[in-house]
Amino acid sequence: MTMLHLNAFLMGVGHHEAAWRLPESDPFAQTDVEHFKHLARVAERGRLDSLFLADSPVLWNSIGRRPSGTLEPTVLLTALAGATEHIGLIATASTTYNEPFNLARRFASLDHISGGRAGWNIVTTAGVDAARNFNLDELPAHRDRYERAAEFVDVSLKLWDSWDDDAPLGDKEGGRWGDDTLLYPTAHSGVHFRVAGPLNVPRSPQGHPLLVQAGSSEDGKELAARYAEAVFTAQQTLTEAQAFYRDLKSRTAQAGRDPDTIKILPGIVPAIGSTEAEAHALEAELDRLIKPEYARRQLATTLRVAPEDLDLDRELPADLPDEDEIEGAKSRYTLIVSLARRERLTVRQLIGRLGGGRGHRTFAGTPEQVADAVEEWYRSGAADGFNIMPPVLPSGLETFVDHVVPILQRRGLFRTEYTGTTLRDHYGLPRPANRFTRQPATATR
Repeated sequence: MTMLHLNAFLMGVGHHEAAWRLPESDPFAQTDVEHFKHLARVAERGRLDSLFLADSPVLWNSIGRRPSGTLEPTVLLTALAGATEHIGLIATASTTYNEPFNLARRFASLDHISGGRAGWNIVTTAGVDAARNFNLDELPAHRDRYERAAEFVDVSLKLWDSWDDDAPLGDKEGGRWGDDTLLYPTAHSGVHFRVAGPLNVPRSPQGHPLLVQAGSSEDGKELAARYAEAVFTAQQTLTEAQAFYRDLKSRTAQAGRDPDTIKILPGIVPAIGSTEAEAHALEAELDRLIKPEYARRQLATTLRVAPEDLDLDRELPADLPDEDEIEGAKSRYTLIVSLARRERLTVRQLIGRLGGGRGHRTFAGTPEQVADAVEEWYRSGAADGFNIMPPVLPSGLETFVDHVVPILQRRGLFRTEYTGTTLRDHYGLPRPANRFTRQPATATR
């Protein structure tokens, strides 16, 4: 039987926007490497496949609202590589505001440093504020960003394959360190990039880092079907998750790939208590600590309306923009509006739901109930695993590892020990062959 895949999504002191206000929380932990080392070791103790750091090349929100300012993720993961031995290390990096050579080099370096545990979460970055940090007045169009992303990944793959595995020789006797004939210059000239290559880092332990994707728009799903080996997605209901799962697996097959080589991991924000009442009390306390004036401004920005148009004690206005008018974060916009309409939530109630997981599924219950929720989606064709998003850190991750993981292990759904050394091993994925390696001529009689 195939096993669940579990990824720990680490965000400061937790995914709930008010987690920093709890007495147990350190409001400055988001820049404390020791905090993240502890989280990484906890996740590894639970034999989780990987941990993940989100990122954006812009200050995310008002610094009055929640802890703000984050460490660059590939730099932080380099430190975490030295603090762990097995767990995969996945970082977000934007294709809109990077160049392929620099980013391919950075991830190849992380893969070498970690012994083959690196993964890249490919994003295109929504929002005009990010654009204005990179010499642009406006956000590039949605389709243009995804076209650039596809070419960016193509160039990165060529760069990662620009060294044959056998190119380094280390021949001391012959005085020949490497074989120049086993370098393959990239020589890419496209719409967005011209890159000569080769990369100045040898081919890495995994061949190339695990490719992850997190967009659920039509363009995002097409990019995932073409390249992604794991997908982080936000789904609110079992039916929606099953539909997304079937659609993406089908698109992957249509792209000429084996659907089993793409792992779909919906996010879940589990508030866990020893009793149901304890779990719901934690959830209620976190929601009580949300400052609605900040949250309403953020929601208004997401919905492209003025804050004064959102009455806290009424449902969303009927005349919201159509999805076709949205240029950034299309899928998250649709998810939020659909959630509010389906459950007839007031703006205040919607803010509470989004405060925990920004559109990801929130769940409050005992360890057994959380394990039941995970197993139901897994066995129902809605997920290959989950992106675990604890509302409070480190306690939420510690509770999940110490109380939910053992239940999943007893049910035969999750590993009890690591059986491989690389992130690809954990996800059951092969090491990719080098596209440029010259195959030996077949002998003929």
